[in-house]
Amino acid sequence: MRNSFDAIVLGAGAMGSAAAYYLSQRGAAVLLLEQFELDHQRGSSYGYSRIIRYSYDFPEYVELAKDSFPLWRRLQEELGETLYVKTGGIDFGPATDATFQATVSAVRASAIAHELLEPAEAQRRFPQFRFADDFQVLHQPDSGFLKASRAVRGHIQLAQAQGATVMARTAVEAIAMRGDSVAVQTQAGTFYGGKLIVTAGAWSRQLLQQTGIELPLVPLRCQLNFFATGDIDMYQAEACPVWIAHVASLFPETVYGIPAHGGSGFKAAFHGGPPISELARVDYQPGARDVDSLREFLSAHIPGLAAAPVQESRICLYTRTPDEHFIVDAHPEHSQIAIGAGFSGHGFKFSTTIGKMLAEIALDGATEHNNRLFKIERFIA
Repeated sequence: MRNSFDAIVLGAGAMGSAAAYYLSQRGAAVLLLEQFELDHQRGSSYGYSRIIRYSYDFPEYVELAKDSFPLWRRLQEELGETLYVKTGGIDFGPATDATFQATVSAVRASAIAHELLEPAEAQRRFPQFRFADDFQVLHQPDSGFLKASRAVRGHIQLAQAQGATVMARTAVEAIAMRGDSVAVQTQAGTFYGGKLIVTAGAWSRQLLQQTGIELPLVPLRCQLNFFATGDIDMYQAEACPVWIAHVASLFPETVYGIPAHGGSGFKAAFHGGPPISELARVDYQPGARDVDSLREFLSAHIPGLAAAPVQESRICLYTRTPDEHFIVDAHPEHSQIAIGAGFSGHGFKFSTTIGKMLAEIALDGATEHNNRLFKIERFIA
């Protein structure tokens, strides 16, 4: 096996798999390294689905979504299968909520199709939900979900078809600079790359420390829950939108969810969780407290599922930056390194675009997409 590559990608989750795909698409010799099995459940990329949407509280994310939808369509055409399922989506919460109002403003400014509904009309349109009298509801018809695990595996599949080398269960032991290239030591040997892309999720901080940079990346332990719906059609993807409840003033966090599909159960989760101090000691056993808190929310806003049994719960790791914006940029001291990190529990929908951006940063020194909000300089003294 060869040990020298044009580019080495660390981490084969959503961002790393996409980066490997776009690098190999451009003819680069690529090595994709994953410390666990492919599509593993210890990070943040595994699962049935992730929300994709235009509606965001920052215009930069609306712009990034405009870049991402066509790339997902192109990818699924290349794979010959469906990755994006359109359901429509709703944001709802108190009309005075700052994040909700910022989302409405950004969507209006972008000229994206949307409707702003009062509670009574929203109740008629979406009978699964209950909206308080002081709520407003933003409906965006293009929202939906991506088939998460299938998207990750699809990027890897196409990267391999274009010549990429993929090594699972291969942990990185050390990273060393070699002039304008890098050496990556693993238990399987040392590999050399002209470029290095770090997309290791919750493990990115400790890997990047070896390159002389300390980033404020905080892993969070978050619990995903899937409630059994039986054969009730109104909770299935064909009849129900994806949703985000801007209720952090009323409940522990913002709550979001995805309708049942393909046997998944109805997804509901808090957007956040407690910080993790030691990644080697993460408790991956779901707990009842999170479900109990969610049932309070369901009782108030999705009452038909308030008593539904939990079909499945699973732990997912967020990696959050202090401002909850991404890092998609070149290393400030070593230009041969590109960094994709801190996706804060809302990055999956952009992952194919972020992979493209990282490939461009690595190979060209800059990306054609707007990454002003994601510059690393905001965390570097």
